[in-house]
Amino acid sequence: MNYQPLPKELRLGFSKIHDIGLFAKEKINRGHNLGISHVQIGKELFRTPLGGFINHSELEPNCTKSMARITNSDDLSLKSDYKIWRLFTLEDIKKDEELTLTYTFYKI
Repeated sequence: MNYQPLPKELRLGFSKIHDIGLFAKEKINRGHNLGISHVQIGKELFRTPLGGFINHSELEPNCTKSMARITNSDDLSLKSDYKIWRLFTLEDIKKDEELTLTYTFYKI
């Protein structure tokens, strides 16, 4: 198995919004889970390539993030919690359309 920094449906491209963005290589249906965009361990927030290249849209984002809290132990003395955010499409995405998200972690 080879490492792929982006889901197979996506590619990087030059964006009219800002520099480089994420674009669909094929049609992507509404509600599609594109994968993990951000991970928070303690107070540290990490972006995956998926979260690092998606551009902001305040008015008409076509994607959204959904958070899940992960706990790896029931023993409170060993408890290690972290959060992950997955990126989902809010609508059908056309081939070559840029994916966008309303930023909530960063100031614009």
